[in-house]
Amino acid sequence: MGHIQLDHNDHKPTSIKYPLCFLAHDMDVPMNVGSLFRIADALGVEKIYLTGKSITPPNNKINKTSRSTERIVDYSYENNPIQVIDQLKTEGYKVITLEMTTSSIELSRVDILPNDKICLVLGSESDGVHQDLLDMSDISVHIPMLGINSSMNVAHACSIATYEITKRLAK
Repeated sequence: MGHIQLDHNDHKPTSIKYPLCFLAHDMDVPMNVGSLFRIADALGVEKIYLTGKSITPPNNKINKTSRSTERIVDYSYENNPIQVIDQLKTEGYKVITLEMTTSSIELSRVDILPNDKICLVLGSESDGVHQDLLDMSDISVHIPMLGINSSMNVAHACSIATYEITKRLAK
């Protein structure tokens, strides 16, 4: 009898927020944007910056996928992602781009200290992260792919990266 499934009423939310934000550029699939909100709520991300052609709330598909977390997760829209990154850098954020590049390192090998402030840059499902954003990044990281595909859905990759980053920020 040791394992009894709990329901949503058994969940005890916290107010923990890590110094971690997402910058999602040209993310034009509403379900991916909705997933970012749900990930941010679940893992204590402080803010989402939606830029370029990214879909923004209010949007029924975002709402459905996010399970209404777009109402509680702090976010903003700015057309120009370069301005957002410039501002975050002046505030002391390390810019980490989730993209396979010629110089990217495995996510598990990136140095993150508990007092770091991190901006995780994410690109569109089809085009990835634009070169100008890669150029502004302090580091690019990737998740090693073992199968025939060279990448995974941006929201799934974001979940893995966010979990890895928050584990290190929590130490």
